[in-house]
Amino acid sequence: MTLSDSNALVLASDCTFTLERAIRTAASCFEKENLCFGHGTNTAVDEAAWLILFSLGLSPTQPPDYGLELNAEQVAVCNRILKRRISERMPAAYLTGQTWFAGHRFFSDQRALVPRSPLAEFINDDFFGILQNFETPRVLDLCTGGGCIAVACAYALPNSRVDASDLSRQALDLARQNVEMHGLQDRVKLLQGSLFEPIDDTYDLIISNPPYVDAVDLESMPAEFHHEPSMGLEAGADGLDLVRTILGQAADYLSVDGYLVVEVGNSQYALERNFDEIDFSWLEFANGGGGVFLVPRTELLKVAGHKLL
Repeated sequence: MTLSDSNALVLASDCTFTLERAIRTAASCFEKENLCFGHGTNTAVDEAAWLILFSLGLSPTQPPDYGLELNAEQVAVCNRILKRRISERMPAAYLTGQTWFAGHRFFSDQRALVPRSPLAEFINDDFFGILQNFETPRVLDLCTGGGCIAVACAYALPNSRVDASDLSRQALDLARQNVEMHGLQDRVKLLQGSLFEPIDDTYDLIISNPPYVDAVDLESMPAEFHHEPSMGLEAGADGLDLVRTILGQAADYLSVDGYLVVEVGNSQYALERNFDEIDFSWLEFANGGGGVFLVPRTELLKVAGHKLL
């Protein structure tokens, strides 16, 4: 019998487990089962710790007592979620219903992608200084999904107003829950529509983590990614279906000194080939990640007015 079998236990019922041993045992099982990480954690140990602490009602953000001895009931509770993680390949954020982004907790479920963008570092590091001359910056989060980027921007810019748009009504329902959880209803406005369709304002920063996965990468993605809404990932043969439109229209919605910041991941290379007239600045992140460009409105004027479909 393998661990993937429905009756197999990750934590054996006839063993005694401290919290530390339970985490290490689960992590070893995750590695043997070749689980994919990257939906909030990057290692098997971190993933196991998240799920076990959640199961025990312990905070994943506070140092736990690793010597805590689990009773039989606690082991059984942990086994239920650990077995689901292995058998269903469901991201931990969906199993727990929560995740963290830019230091803030959010609701997370299959209505939107699990937030994992390096844009969190950009936001927390004072937007790398590009908004320092704006007293009350206006921000638009395109393709907001569950609203994590919009909420994080509102926290980082206390004097700002943030609009957040998405085509998916389901994603916006989740975003609304997150905005309300953080008490930001007066500062974060949610708009439903495709890209700039519902927008009638101008902004100092347009920030976006749009769908950008090309057809080849989408086909080869591990099972965990296929639990996420496909419309949040797939973006045509070269991954640029939405980014083309963003580049062609963003100048119309930016202030004179405004900036566009977009994550395109592995589609960076296709983007540079297709738009060699634009001088993209590619952001570097101390905490890892890449494929995020920054361009001022002046660069976007080179392709302004073109939907580039």
